[in-house]
Parts: sequence; structure tokens; C-alpha cells
Amino acid sequence: MTFELVTGGAGFIGSHVVEALLTKGKQVRVVDDLSTGHLHNLSPFQEQAGDRLQFLHGSLADPAIAAEAVRGVKRVYHLAARPSVPWSFQEPELAFTANHGTTLALIEAAKNSPVERIVFSSSAAIYGDLPGLPKLETDVLAPQSPYADHKLAGEHALQDAAQAGFFSAVALRYFNVYGPRQDPSSPYSGVISLFADWVIQNKGATIYGDGLQSRDFVFAHDVAQANLAGGLASLDDSFAAVNIAGGQSISILDLWKLLNEAVGRKTPSPEHLPGREGDIRHSLASIDAAAATLDWKPRMPIADGLKLTLGL
Repeated sequence: MTFELVTGGAGFIGSHVVEALLTKGKQVRVVDDLSTGHLHNLSPFQEQAGDRLQFLHGSLADPAIAAEAVRGVKRVYHLAARPSVPWSFQEPELAFTANHGTTLALIEAAKNSPVERIVFSSSAAIYGDLPGLPKLETDVLAPQSPYADHKLAGEHALQDAAQAGFFSAVALRYFNVYGPRQDPSSPYSGVISLFADWVIQNKGATIYGDGLQSRDFVFAHDVAQANLAGGLASLDDSFAAVNIAGGQSISILDLWKLLNEAVGRKTPSPEHLPGREGDIRHSLASIDAAAATLDWKPRMPIADGLKLTLGL
């Protein structure tokens, strides 16, 4: 029995990848230490999936867990991480283990397994805040945080292993992912899940900086489809890296206004706090490479995606 492996599959994005694979009729193995993921993210489709869905509790940083996870697996979707820039500054050693140590352990396990393709969840954070938009995969990379350093190191490690002939790999450089199952109570949560929670509670937002900073948002279901495309794409080389984004940007203040419009009311004015270390000013991706390499493009308009995130 051949399984598709999703690391971090009980997390926000990972659970959407699991759901997409199950919808395609695949058999899926999830490995997750539940440090940031939750089993309830899998519960909506767990009963229907039956024995097509396996769960392995543990950290990939443990070589025994990594070896068990890749047993009999040909495709790996590697999402296990703690995606927080602030936390990576606060706990650099723990962040290294969570965001890069797990990748190194997975690579070593995959070298001695049937794994043929690894799809890696990278990050737009590796571009840093250099001028020039939209961001292209060929741009100079200037990570500004330990988290971004770890993601870039993961890309390099996978590229080295792929070029050595162990497997092929695709790095998906996520911009700002949003959608259902993103936990607003998590310290790693994205701005949309926090804003959505505050709008529902009729609270004012807390905004770091002036709110004119902009982000390129992409819906979680679209990201899941990018992962599946990455698992199947024919590559010209053994390694490819592509941006996964909406291809358009919106300011944080305009995002807050859109959410207010979605619920049909005006919440209290936002509170502005000083900007955070490592945060970039503007973010916008070119997604041409994803279209060419993966035959992928985002399909969810942000206004519709926000309503689905709010449960409307």
C-alpha cells in the first residue's frame, strides 16, 4: 500500500493538503508532533477516509520517526514548521530544530527510502525587503530573520540532495496564506485569521506600523492545489522553486476595511503599535513561474476567500 506523506498535516495548510489528496482518492500518512497542529483539523474528513488516512504522532527531528514516516512513500509534502518570524528571534535554537532540523532529518530518511519527490513549503520571507516588485524567483535573496534563514537553508539542502540524484524536489515559496482552520489564538497565526476573529467579536484591530504595508494573500485551498501540482509536475531539472501567491497586493488597512464590509458593520478604529523586527514593508509576487512549471494559478478572489474564512 503506497501512501502520500504530509508532514505537519494536522496544521492549518497541511490539513488542506491532506483533504485535497484524500479528495483525489489518495492514501495519506500524516506525521505531526501537534506542537502547533490540531487533530480537529483532520476530523472533518477522517471518518470518511477510514484506513486511507494514517496518523503518526512525533517529530521529524527524531530519526526513528522520520524513517517510519517515509516507509513505502514516493511523494512527500513537507509542511512541518513553526512559521513565525517573531518566535524565531525569541527562540533561535528551537526555531532551528523546528524549521530546519526537521528538514535535514527528512532528507536523510528519504535518501534510504522509495521517495521520488519532495514538495517543500518554503516562504516569501527569504526575499527580505529589498526594493523591486513583483518578486521573481531569480531575485537576490536577503532573509532578515532566523525563520527566513531556515527556509532558505531548507531549499539549499533539498537542492543539493536532488542534484545528487536521491530524489527531485519542488520548493513552494508561500506568500501570505489564509483560510479556514487558521487558529487565531495561535502565536503563529496570520493577520487575516486574527482580523477575522476581531471582526466577528466586534473588536478593533491591533496593527503593527501604519497599516500601509502591503501583502500578497493566497487562499489555503489554492495552496493545497499547488502542493498537489508540485508532486506531479515534470521538471526540467531535479529541483525547482516557485512563488505561490495571489499575484496582487493589498494594504493591511484596506484588508481590515474588506473584512468589515464582509460582515456588514464598522468595528472600532484599529490600535497602531510600533512595527515588528523582521517584518517587511511590501510584498507582491510574480506567479508566472508557477503557471509555467506547475500549470497552477490561484482561483479564489480575496473577497470571496474572506467570506469563506469568516464562515459566511
